[in-house]
Amino acid sequence: MPDIDPHAEIERLEAQIEELSARIENCRKFILAGRIAVAIGGVLLVALLLGAIRFDLQLMMLAMAALLGGIVVWGSNGSTANEAENELAAAEANRKALIGMIDLRVVAERPTLH
Repeated sequence: MPDIDPHAEIERLEAQIEELSARIENCRKFILAGRIAVAIGGVLLVALLLGAIRFDLQLMMLAMAALLGGIVVWGSNGSTANEAENELAAAEANRKALIGMIDLRVVAERPTLH
């Protein structure tokens, strides 16, 4: 990496880290929505099958769609979040390595005037 400007690369990595963090947060919201859909669909199906709610074919199809759709949303966003977390860890490690390459200087504190 001798041809790469560490400062520019660190800035690029920090932008990537922010983007990945936002993606992970977005996935977590969809995972929560998927879990809620699974729970609602499951409760509705059980209530329909046990007779707690008067049987209605459309309601049963809605419950099944919520259950299956929730599983799909939960699973796909879970795997996307895992991939983004792995990319985030790699980007943070690269940023840390680049910061280690920079020749940092300690700046002395100025005396305060009273």
